[in-house]
Amino acid sequence: MPRLAVFAVVVCVLAVAAAVVAFVEGSFLGIVWVLLAGLTSNMAWYYSRKAKADRAAAARSAGQV
Repeated sequence: MPRLAVFAVVVCVLAVAAAVVAFVEGSFLGIVWVLLAGLTSNMAWYYSRKAKADRAAAARSAGQV
């Protein structure tokens, strides 16, 4: 898994934990944490798919040479 995807997953997990804590304490600031978790999960998905596509493209170009 690419480094940026790993960082995004870590931030996503931390944002979910912060959202849970915020909602347990009765704060609506948890909504911001939920939005951040959604953003970072999409970033992790994007970077992992991009790395997979790049590897496939490199394998195709190496096979054609």
